[in-house]
Amino acid sequence: MATFIGDYTCKVDVKGRIILPAAFKKQMPEDAQDHFVVRKDIFENCLVLYSIEDWNRQLDKIRKRINPYNREHNMFLRNFFKGTAELSLDNNNRLLVPKRLMDLIGAQRDVVLAGQDGRIEIWASDIYDKIDMPGDAFANLAEKLMGSSLNEPEI
Repeated sequence: MATFIGDYTCKVDVKGRIILPAAFKKQMPEDAQDHFVVRKDIFENCLVLYSIEDWNRQLDKIRKRINPYNREHNMFLRNFFKGTAELSLDNNNRLLVPKRLMDLIGAQRDVVLAGQDGRIEIWASDIYDKIDMPGDAFANLAEKLMGSSLNEPEI
């Protein structure tokens, strides 16, 4: 499994291609295919680029929980897959992200590719620059989420 670490400002060329940063390429397993799936994020105004391995893990989770014959589940599936696209790296390590997806997040010439464990978020750089959390707020959130070990017995 790839673990993508770091954030990199990248230029989108006139054809809509983005060079995958060399650091991300190195973080992929040697046997990994150069195939990805991209979709609009559910919560944020960014795109999420899944390695094909992580995408398949997401699909496994969905398949275990969803019944396509349930209307509500079917609506979720429709919206989850809406706007997805499969991408492949070309010989120059570039990804051609569909313009309709780039337009959804307001991305023009400058984007930020931010590692998020098994996936990469793609942000319009001006929006990414504004999504900072004050240090104390982040520390409080970290303590809330990670402060007690799941392995500790409760008293």
